[in-house]
Amino acid sequence: MAGHSKFKNIMHRKGAQDKKRSGMFSKLSREITVAAKMGLPDPDMNPRLRAAVNAAKAQSVPKDNIQRAIDKASRSDAETYEEIRYEGFGPGGVSLIIEALSDNRNRTATNVRIAVSRNGGNLGASGSVSHAFDRVGLITYPVSVGDAEKVFEAALEAGAEDVTSSEDGHEIWTAQGDLHEVVKAITPVLGEPEGAKLAWKPQTMVEVGEDDAALLFKLIDTLDDDDDVQTVWGNYEVSDAVMEKLA
Repeated sequence: MAGHSKFKNIMHRKGAQDKKRSGMFSKLSREITVAAKMGLPDPDMNPRLRAAVNAAKAQSVPKDNIQRAIDKASRSDAETYEEIRYEGFGPGGVSLIIEALSDNRNRTATNVRIAVSRNGGNLGASGSVSHAFDRVGLITYPVSVGDAEKVFEAALEAGAEDVTSSEDGHEIWTAQGDLHEVVKAITPVLGEPEGAKLAWKPQTMVEVGEDDAALLFKLIDTLDDDDDVQTVWGNYEVSDAVMEKLA
């Protein structure tokens, strides 16, 4: 269960999210609505909805916003969102998987394609890069929940496959089909997780230099600005020295 994922480099950077709270609230609310529509509107009976609500709470989304997003799922005039996945390559040969929730496939495809092509990348066909990633469950906790040993032991007992702890927090990886069972088992020990979702974990990482990293982060920030884009996964790794130069 040992390993080092550098999760801060696998998902789009949290710092970019912090500057765009209204956009982030919109994305979180959209996930809540989709989760509530796909299952029961009760977080206790719907694991995906519970994870979405917990993620929203972790980002200080007001309770009223969360309830409105749940209620929206039962309205007859509510938008129908489609889950879409785009695959392609970014600067430095980095593989990217872009997940979106959209009520207009053509609009989202056009926006994603333009964002990628204008920032040193290109989209590929479905399956062009996902074969180099593993589909797994990812549970996240803040540093404040406990030290690495405590989290490791709790994750091991709950049936997780891998754990990574760093100054950014704890990431607990599970088999794809075990995500919600591990969450259920670990919650009494560590409390509600900050996030729990299916993830794309790269099998190998690509070291990115300063120039490519600057363009790559610009690409990710551009995608992050799009309300339809939920998450950007990549197999890039940026050294602390390069990150300092880009700061």
